[in-house]
Amino acid sequence: MSDGTAGRADLVVVGAGPAGITAALAAAKRGRRVTLLEKAARPGVKILISGGNRCNLTHDCEAAEIAKAYGRAGGRFLGHALRELGPRELRAWVESLGVATKVEPGGKVFPVSDRAVEVRDALEAELTHAGVEFVGSAAVEAVEREGETFVVVTADRELRAPRLVLAVGGRSYPKVGTTGDGYAFARALGHTVTTTAPALVPLVTTTTWVRELSGVTLEDVVMTLSAPANTGAKRPITQRGALLFTHFGLSGPAPMNLGGSVAEQLVGSVASVTIAINFLPTTERKELDARFVTAMKDADPRLVRTAVTELLPRRVAEMLCEQANLAPNLLLAQFGAAARARLLDALFATRLSIAGTRGFDFAEVTRGGVPLDEVDPATLQSRRVPGLYLAGELLDLDGPIGGYNFTAAFATGALAGRCAAEA
Repeated sequence: MSDGTAGRADLVVVGAGPAGITAALAAAKRGRRVTLLEKAARPGVKILISGGNRCNLTHDCEAAEIAKAYGRAGGRFLGHALRELGPRELRAWVESLGVATKVEPGGKVFPVSDRAVEVRDALEAELTHAGVEFVGSAAVEAVEREGETFVVVTADRELRAPRLVLAVGGRSYPKVGTTGDGYAFARALGHTVTTTAPALVPLVTTTTWVRELSGVTLEDVVMTLSAPANTGAKRPITQRGALLFTHFGLSGPAPMNLGGSVAEQLVGSVASVTIAINFLPTTERKELDARFVTAMKDADPRLVRTAVTELLPRRVAEMLCEQANLAPNLLLAQFGAAARARLLDALFATRLSIAGTRGFDFAEVTRGGVPLDEVDPATLQSRRVPGLYLAGELLDLDGPIGGYNFTAAFATGALAGRCAAEA
Protein backbone atom coordinates (compact mmCIF):
# COMPACT_ATOMS: atom_id res chain seq x y z
CA MET A 1 0.00 0.00 0.00
CA SER A 2 1.07 3.56 -0.58
CA ASP A 3 0.38 6.88 1.03
CA GLY A 4 2.03 8.81 -1.78
CA THR A 5 0.32 11.19 -4.11
CA ALA A 6 -1.53 9.42 -6.91
CA GLY A 7 -2.37 11.26 -10.10
CA ARG A 8 -4.17 8.85 -12.40
CA ALA A 9 -5.78 5.46 -12.05
CA ASP A 10 -8.10 3.23 -14.03
CA LEU A 11 -10.55 3.31 -11.13
CA VAL A 12 -10.89 5.34 -7.96
CA VAL A 13 -12.92 3.85 -5.12
CA VAL A 14 -14.06 6.23 -2.41
CA GLY A 15 -14.70 4.56 0.94
CA ALA A 16 -12.91 1.50 2.34
CA GLY A 17 -15.74 -0.27 4.09
CA PRO A 18 -17.00 -3.71 3.01
CA ALA A 19 -18.38 -2.39 -0.31
CA GLY A 20 -15.34 -0.31 -1.17
CA ILE A 21 -12.88 -3.06 -0.30
CA THR A 22 -14.60 -5.66 -2.46
CA ALA A 23 -15.00 -3.17 -5.31
CA ALA A 24 -11.29 -2.36 -5.25
CA LEU A 25 -10.30 -6.03 -5.09
CA ALA A 26 -12.64 -7.06 -7.90
CA ALA A 27 -11.18 -4.43 -10.22
CA ALA A 28 -7.55 -4.92 -9.23
CA LYS A 29 -7.77 -8.67 -9.79
CA ARG A 30 -8.83 -7.90 -13.35
CA GLY A 31 -5.66 -5.95 -13.99
CA ARG A 32 -6.92 -2.44 -13.29
CA ARG A 33 -4.89 0.22 -11.50
CA VAL A 34 -7.06 0.98 -8.48
CA THR A 35 -6.74 3.70 -5.87
CA LEU A 36 -8.83 3.24 -2.74
CA LEU A 37 -9.41 6.38 -0.68
CA GLU A 38 -10.47 6.26 2.97
CA LYS A 39 -11.11 8.98 5.54
CA ALA A 40 -9.70 6.81 8.34
CA ALA A 41 -6.06 5.81 8.57
CA ARG A 42 -6.78 2.16 7.75
CA PRO A 43 -9.52 0.33 5.84
CA GLY A 44 -12.46 -1.49 7.39
CA VAL A 45 -13.12 0.69 10.42
CA LYS A 46 -16.82 -0.16 10.45
CA ILE A 47 -15.94 -3.84 10.25
CA LEU A 48 -14.13 -3.46 13.57
CA ILE A 49 -17.22 -2.27 15.45
CA SER A 50 -19.79 -4.48 13.76
CA GLY A 51 -21.54 -7.24 15.67
CA GLY A 52 -20.33 -6.02 19.03
CA ASN A 53 -16.71 -5.95 17.77
CA ARG A 54 -17.10 -9.56 16.58
CA CYS A 55 -18.16 -8.85 12.95
CA ASN A 56 -21.46 -10.42 11.97
CA LEU A 57 -20.07 -11.17 8.54
CA THR A 58 -23.14 -12.62 6.84
CA HIS A 59 -26.12 -14.93 7.40
CA ASP A 60 -26.15 -18.70 7.01
CA CYS A 61 -28.72 -18.94 4.24
CA GLU A 62 -29.19 -18.94 0.51
CA ALA A 63 -29.02 -15.76 -1.54
CA ALA A 64 -32.78 -15.88 -2.05
CA GLU A 65 -33.35 -15.42 1.69
CA ILE A 66 -31.10 -12.35 1.74
CA ALA A 67 -33.05 -10.87 -1.16
CA LYS A 68 -36.40 -11.66 0.47
CA ALA A 69 -35.37 -9.81 3.62
CA TYR A 70 -35.11 -6.60 1.60
CA GLY A 71 -38.68 -6.71 0.36
CA ARG A 72 -39.86 -6.87 -3.22
CA ALA A 73 -38.08 -3.81 -4.60
CA GLY A 74 -34.86 -4.20 -2.64
CA GLY A 75 -34.67 -7.93 -3.26
CA ARG A 76 -35.17 -7.52 -6.99
CA PHE A 77 -32.45 -4.86 -7.09
CA LEU A 78 -29.99 -7.06 -5.19
CA GLY A 79 -30.47 -10.11 -7.40
CA HIS A 80 -27.47 -9.55 -9.67
CA ALA A 81 -25.17 -8.56 -6.80
CA LEU A 82 -26.07 -11.66 -4.79
CA ARG A 83 -25.34 -13.82 -7.81
CA GLU A 84 -21.95 -12.11 -7.93
CA LEU A 85 -21.20 -12.78 -4.26
CA GLY A 86 -23.89 -14.51 -2.21
CA PRO A 87 -23.73 -15.37 1.49
CA ARG A 88 -22.26 -18.85 0.89
CA GLU A 89 -19.60 -17.50 -1.48
CA LEU A 90 -18.82 -14.60 0.86
CA ARG A 91 -18.21 -16.96 3.76
CA ALA A 92 -16.06 -19.26 1.64
CA TRP A 93 -14.04 -16.31 0.35
CA VAL A 94 -13.32 -14.97 3.84
CA GLU A 95 -12.30 -18.46 4.96
CA SER A 96 -9.95 -18.68 1.98
CA LEU A 97 -8.24 -15.59 3.41
CA GLY A 98 -7.48 -17.52 6.59
CA VAL A 99 -10.43 -16.48 8.75
CA ALA A 100 -12.30 -19.48 10.16
CA THR A 101 -16.03 -18.79 10.63
CA LYS A 102 -18.90 -20.23 12.64
CA VAL A 103 -22.69 -20.10 12.63
CA GLU A 104 -24.45 -19.07 15.82
CA PRO A 105 -28.08 -19.86 16.76
CA GLY A 106 -30.36 -17.84 14.53
CA GLY A 107 -28.00 -18.02 11.57
CA LYS A 108 -25.50 -15.22 12.22
CA VAL A 109 -22.01 -15.92 10.87
CA PHE A 110 -19.01 -14.74 12.90
CA PRO A 111 -15.28 -15.44 12.87
CA VAL A 112 -14.46 -18.36 15.18
CA SER A 113 -12.14 -16.04 17.09
CA ASP A 114 -14.99 -13.58 17.80
CA ARG A 115 -12.54 -10.86 16.74
CA ALA A 116 -13.63 -8.44 14.04
CA VAL A 117 -10.02 -7.28 13.69
CA GLU A 118 -9.15 -10.68 12.20
CA VAL A 119 -11.57 -10.05 9.33
CA ARG A 120 -10.33 -6.51 8.80
CA ASP A 121 -6.66 -7.55 8.83
CA ALA A 122 -7.30 -10.34 6.32
CA LEU A 123 -9.04 -7.95 3.93
CA GLU A 124 -6.32 -5.35 4.38
CA ALA A 125 -3.67 -7.93 3.52
CA GLU A 126 -5.67 -8.95 0.46
CA LEU A 127 -5.72 -5.34 -0.76
CA THR A 128 -1.93 -5.29 -0.59
CA HIS A 129 -1.63 -8.66 -2.32
CA ALA A 130 -3.94 -7.52 -5.14
CA GLY A 131 -1.91 -4.37 -5.72
CA VAL A 132 -4.58 -1.88 -4.67
CA GLU A 133 -3.13 1.50 -3.82
CA PHE A 134 -4.71 2.33 -0.48
CA VAL A 135 -4.59 5.96 0.64
CA GLY A 136 -5.66 6.45 4.23
CA SER A 137 -6.42 9.65 6.15
CA ALA A 138 -7.68 10.98 2.84
CA ALA A 139 -11.08 12.58 3.31
CA VAL A 140 -12.55 13.45 -0.06
CA GLU A 141 -13.51 17.10 -0.33
CA ALA A 142 -15.06 17.16 -3.79
CA VAL A 143 -15.93 14.93 -6.72
CA GLU A 144 -16.31 16.46 -10.18
CA ARG A 145 -16.61 15.32 -13.75
CA GLU A 146 -14.57 16.85 -16.55
CA GLY A 147 -15.63 15.36 -19.84
CA GLU A 148 -15.28 11.61 -19.41
CA THR A 149 -12.90 11.90 -16.46
CA PHE A 150 -13.75 11.95 -12.76
CA VAL A 151 -11.72 14.30 -10.59
CA VAL A 152 -11.53 13.36 -6.91
CA VAL A 153 -10.07 15.99 -4.62
CA THR A 154 -8.63 15.47 -1.13
CA ALA A 155 -6.70 17.93 1.04
CA ASP A 156 -3.36 17.02 -0.52
CA ARG A 157 -4.04 15.33 -3.84
CA GLU A 158 -6.16 15.30 -6.96
CA LEU A 159 -6.96 11.98 -8.60
CA ARG A 160 -8.27 11.45 -12.12
CA ALA A 161 -9.86 8.31 -13.49
CA PRO A 162 -12.39 7.29 -16.15
CA ARG A 163 -14.27 5.16 -13.62
CA LEU A 164 -15.39 5.93 -10.07
CA VAL A 165 -17.02 3.81 -7.38
CA LEU A 166 -18.72 5.65 -4.53
CA ALA A 167 -18.93 3.37 -1.50
CA VAL A 168 -18.79 5.96 1.24
CA GLY A 169 -21.55 4.53 3.44
CA GLY A 170 -24.44 6.39 5.01
CA ARG A 171 -24.77 8.30 8.27
CA SER A 172 -24.75 5.50 10.83
CA TYR A 173 -21.92 5.44 13.39
CA PRO A 174 -20.58 8.89 12.44
CA LYS A 175 -17.79 8.45 15.00
CA VAL A 176 -16.03 6.16 12.51
CA GLY A 177 -16.34 8.68 9.70
CA THR A 178 -19.64 7.77 8.02
CA THR A 179 -21.12 11.24 8.16
CA GLY A 180 -23.10 11.24 4.93
CA ASP A 181 -20.37 12.71 2.71
CA GLY A 182 -21.37 10.47 -0.17
CA TYR A 183 -24.77 12.10 -0.53
CA ALA A 184 -23.17 15.42 -1.43
CA PHE A 185 -20.87 13.71 -3.94
CA ALA A 186 -23.81 11.89 -5.53
CA ARG A 187 -25.84 15.11 -5.76
CA ALA A 188 -22.90 16.99 -7.26
CA LEU A 189 -22.73 14.38 -10.01
CA GLY A 190 -26.45 14.60 -10.77
CA HIS A 191 -28.19 12.15 -8.47
CA THR A 192 -31.01 12.75 -6.03
CA VAL A 193 -31.00 11.49 -2.44
CA THR A 194 -34.06 10.39 -0.50
CA THR A 195 -34.64 11.41 3.10
CA THR A 196 -32.32 9.49 5.41
CA ALA A 197 -33.16 8.04 8.82
CA PRO A 198 -31.35 5.87 11.37
CA ALA A 199 -32.21 2.17 11.03
CA LEU A 200 -31.36 -0.92 13.08
CA VAL A 201 -31.40 1.43 16.03
CA PRO A 202 -32.66 1.12 19.65
CA LEU A 203 -35.93 2.78 20.65
CA VAL A 204 -36.47 5.42 23.31
CA THR A 205 -39.49 5.57 25.59
CA THR A 206 -40.35 7.72 28.57
CA THR A 207 -42.43 4.94 30.14
CA THR A 208 -40.94 4.53 33.61
CA TRP A 209 -41.69 0.85 34.17
CA VAL A 210 -39.75 -0.11 31.02
CA ARG A 211 -36.62 1.47 32.44
CA GLU A 212 -37.15 -0.33 35.74
CA LEU A 213 -36.63 -3.60 33.85
CA SER A 214 -33.24 -2.48 32.52
CA GLY A 215 -30.97 -5.42 31.86
CA VAL A 216 -33.71 -8.02 31.38
CA THR A 217 -33.69 -9.92 28.07
CA LEU A 218 -36.58 -11.80 26.48
CA GLU A 219 -35.56 -14.18 23.71
CA ASP A 220 -38.81 -14.14 21.74
CA VAL A 221 -41.41 -11.39 21.47
CA VAL A 222 -43.51 -9.93 18.68
CA MET A 223 -43.57 -6.15 18.32
CA THR A 224 -46.04 -4.29 16.12
CA LEU A 225 -45.66 -0.67 15.08
CA SER A 226 -48.90 1.16 14.32
CA ALA A 227 -48.87 4.10 11.94
CA PRO A 228 -49.99 7.40 13.54
CA ALA A 229 -53.48 8.44 12.48
CA ASN A 230 -52.21 11.50 10.61
CA THR A 231 -49.69 9.61 8.42
CA GLY A 232 -52.19 8.06 6.05
CA ALA A 233 -52.24 4.55 4.67
CA LYS A 234 -49.20 2.84 6.15
CA ARG A 235 -49.96 -0.65 7.45
CA PRO A 236 -48.75 -1.91 10.83
CA ILE A 237 -45.22 -3.34 10.75
CA THR A 238 -44.40 -6.46 12.79
CA GLN A 239 -41.04 -7.80 13.94
CA ARG A 240 -40.25 -10.91 15.95
CA GLY A 241 -37.09 -11.62 17.93
CA ALA A 242 -35.25 -10.88 21.13
CA LEU A 243 -35.90 -7.80 23.26
CA LEU A 244 -33.61 -6.11 25.78
CA PHE A 245 -34.98 -3.62 28.29
CA THR A 246 -32.55 -0.74 28.83
CA HIS A 247 -32.17 2.47 30.81
CA PHE A 248 -33.44 4.44 27.77
CA GLY A 249 -36.03 2.05 26.39
CA LEU A 250 -35.77 -1.02 24.16
CA SER A 251 -32.92 -2.67 22.30
CA GLY A 252 -32.26 -6.06 20.74
CA PRO A 253 -33.20 -7.41 17.29
CA ALA A 254 -36.99 -6.94 17.45
CA PRO A 255 -37.03 -3.23 18.41
CA MET A 256 -33.94 -2.41 16.35
CA ASN A 257 -35.53 -3.90 13.25
CA LEU A 258 -38.42 -1.48 13.82
CA GLY A 259 -36.08 1.47 14.34
CA GLY A 260 -35.99 2.69 10.75
CA SER A 261 -39.78 2.66 10.46
CA VAL A 262 -40.12 4.48 13.78
CA ALA A 263 -37.66 7.16 12.66
CA GLU A 264 -39.53 7.58 9.36
CA GLN A 265 -42.82 8.14 11.17
CA LEU A 266 -41.46 10.58 13.73
CA VAL A 267 -41.42 13.56 11.39
CA GLY A 268 -43.21 16.88 11.35
CA SER A 269 -45.72 17.22 14.16
CA VAL A 270 -45.65 13.52 15.11
CA ALA A 271 -44.24 13.44 18.65
CA SER A 272 -44.53 9.72 19.30
CA VAL A 273 -45.65 6.43 17.82
CA THR A 274 -47.22 3.39 19.45
CA ILE A 275 -45.94 -0.15 19.51
CA ALA A 276 -47.67 -3.23 20.89
CA ILE A 277 -45.70 -6.09 22.42
CA ASN A 278 -46.81 -9.71 22.51
CA PHE A 279 -44.68 -11.28 25.24
CA LEU A 280 -45.96 -14.81 24.54
CA PRO A 281 -45.87 -15.33 20.76
CA THR A 282 -45.91 -19.13 21.05
CA THR A 283 -49.06 -19.14 23.20
CA GLU A 284 -52.63 -18.45 22.11
CA ARG A 285 -54.53 -15.89 24.14
CA LYS A 286 -57.68 -18.04 24.22
CA GLU A 287 -55.70 -21.05 25.34
CA LEU A 288 -54.11 -19.18 28.25
CA ASP A 289 -57.45 -17.69 29.25
CA ALA A 290 -58.95 -21.17 29.32
CA ARG A 291 -56.14 -22.33 31.58
CA PHE A 292 -56.81 -19.46 33.98
CA VAL A 293 -60.54 -20.26 33.97
CA THR A 294 -59.83 -23.90 34.77
CA ALA A 295 -57.51 -22.88 37.61
CA MET A 296 -60.24 -20.63 39.04
CA LYS A 297 -62.86 -23.38 38.84
CA ASP A 298 -60.45 -25.80 40.50
CA ALA A 299 -59.86 -23.31 43.32
CA ASP A 300 -56.15 -23.23 42.56
CA PRO A 301 -54.50 -21.72 45.69
CA ARG A 302 -51.53 -20.16 43.86
CA LEU A 303 -51.05 -16.45 43.35
CA VAL A 304 -51.73 -15.17 39.86
CA ARG A 305 -48.29 -13.60 39.69
CA THR A 306 -46.74 -16.97 40.60
CA ALA A 307 -48.47 -18.52 37.59
CA VAL A 308 -47.23 -15.71 35.33
CA THR A 309 -43.63 -16.24 36.48
CA GLU A 310 -43.92 -19.71 34.96
CA LEU A 311 -44.35 -17.98 31.61
CA LEU A 312 -41.92 -15.05 31.85
CA PRO A 313 -38.91 -13.93 33.92
CA ARG A 314 -39.98 -12.91 37.42
CA ARG A 315 -39.26 -9.18 37.05
CA VAL A 316 -41.24 -8.98 33.82
CA ALA A 317 -44.08 -11.12 35.16
CA GLU A 318 -44.48 -9.02 38.28
CA MET A 319 -44.29 -5.77 36.32
CA LEU A 320 -46.97 -6.86 33.86
CA CYS A 321 -49.23 -7.94 36.73
CA GLU A 322 -48.72 -4.50 38.24
CA GLN A 323 -49.49 -2.81 34.89
CA ALA A 324 -52.68 -4.90 34.72
CA ASN A 325 -53.62 -3.45 38.09
CA LEU A 326 -53.77 -6.84 39.79
CA ALA A 327 -53.55 -7.01 43.57
CA PRO A 328 -50.28 -8.63 44.69
CA ASN A 329 -52.17 -11.24 46.70
CA LEU A 330 -54.73 -12.12 44.00
CA LEU A 331 -55.26 -15.89 43.85
CA LEU A 332 -56.00 -17.91 40.74
CA ALA A 333 -59.12 -19.10 42.57
CA GLN A 334 -60.32 -15.48 42.60
CA PHE A 335 -59.26 -14.58 39.05
CA GLY A 336 -62.40 -13.08 37.53
CA ALA A 337 -63.11 -12.13 33.91
CA ALA A 338 -62.26 -8.43 34.17
CA ALA A 339 -58.91 -9.06 35.86
CA ARG A 340 -58.09 -11.81 33.38
CA ALA A 341 -58.80 -9.50 30.44
CA ARG A 342 -56.46 -6.84 31.85
CA LEU A 343 -53.65 -9.35 32.34
CA LEU A 344 -54.13 -10.91 28.93
CA ASP A 345 -53.97 -7.46 27.36
CA ALA A 346 -50.68 -6.86 29.18
CA LEU A 347 -49.24 -10.23 28.13
CA PHE A 348 -50.33 -10.17 24.50
CA ALA A 349 -50.70 -6.50 23.58
CA THR A 350 -48.87 -4.14 25.93
CA ARG A 351 -48.91 -0.74 24.26
CA LEU A 352 -45.97 1.63 24.62
CA SER A 353 -45.45 5.18 23.42
CA ILE A 354 -42.13 5.49 21.59
CA ALA A 355 -40.70 9.00 21.61
CA GLY A 356 -37.81 8.35 19.25
CA THR A 357 -34.69 6.35 18.47
CA ARG A 358 -31.13 6.69 19.69
CA GLY A 359 -30.24 8.29 16.39
CA PHE A 360 -27.40 7.82 13.95
CA ASP A 361 -24.79 7.56 16.71
CA PHE A 362 -26.26 4.18 17.66
CA ALA A 363 -27.76 3.09 14.33
CA GLU A 364 -26.17 0.16 12.53
CA VAL A 365 -27.36 1.28 9.09
CA THR A 366 -29.00 4.19 7.31
CA ARG A 367 -32.42 4.11 5.69
CA GLY A 368 -32.63 6.22 2.54
CA GLY A 369 -29.96 7.36 0.10
CA VAL A 370 -29.53 7.26 -3.66
CA PRO A 371 -32.80 5.92 -5.16
CA LEU A 372 -32.52 2.44 -6.63
CA ASP A 373 -34.17 3.46 -9.89
CA GLU A 374 -31.23 5.76 -10.59
CA VAL A 375 -28.81 2.80 -10.64
CA ASP A 376 -28.64 -0.16 -13.03
CA PRO A 377 -28.95 -3.28 -10.80
CA ALA A 378 -27.15 -5.45 -13.37
CA THR A 379 -23.94 -3.39 -13.15
CA LEU A 380 -24.50 -0.84 -10.35
CA GLN A 381 -23.55 1.86 -12.84
CA SER A 382 -25.40 5.13 -12.49
CA ARG A 383 -28.21 5.60 -14.99
CA ARG A 384 -27.40 9.32 -14.91
CA VAL A 385 -23.60 9.43 -15.01
CA PRO A 386 -21.69 7.00 -17.25
CA GLY A 387 -18.64 5.57 -15.50
CA LEU A 388 -20.01 6.16 -12.00
CA TYR A 389 -20.85 3.14 -9.86
CA LEU A 390 -22.58 3.17 -6.48
CA ALA A 391 -22.41 0.44 -3.85
CA GLY A 392 -23.17 -0.32 -0.22
CA GLU A 393 -25.04 1.80 2.26
CA LEU A 394 -24.99 4.87 0.04
CA LEU A 395 -27.91 3.26 -1.81
CA ASP A 396 -31.48 3.46 -0.52
CA LEU A 397 -31.27 -0.12 0.69
CA ASP A 398 -31.40 -1.39 4.27
CA GLY A 399 -32.12 -4.85 5.63
CA PRO A 400 -32.74 -6.51 9.00
CA ILE A 401 -30.23 -7.30 11.69
CA GLY A 402 -28.23 -10.50 11.35
CA GLY A 403 -25.53 -9.99 8.70
CA TYR A 404 -27.89 -9.03 5.88
CA ASN A 405 -26.53 -5.52 5.44
CA PHE A 406 -22.89 -6.61 5.36
CA THR A 407 -23.81 -9.25 2.78
CA ALA A 408 -25.44 -6.59 0.59
CA ALA A 409 -22.44 -4.29 1.00
CA PHE A 410 -19.87 -6.93 0.05
CA ALA A 411 -22.04 -8.14 -2.84
CA THR A 412 -22.77 -4.73 -4.34
CA GLY A 413 -19.12 -3.79 -4.02
CA ALA A 414 -18.01 -6.93 -5.82
CA LEU A 415 -20.45 -6.35 -8.67
CA ALA A 416 -19.61 -2.66 -9.01
CA GLY A 417 -15.88 -3.33 -9.02
CA ARG A 418 -16.07 -6.06 -11.66
CA CYS A 419 -18.37 -4.08 -13.93
CA ALA A 420 -16.23 -0.94 -13.59
CA ALA A 421 -13.14 -2.98 -14.49
CA GLU A 422 -14.77 -4.56 -17.52
CA ALA A 423 -16.40 -1.39 -18.86
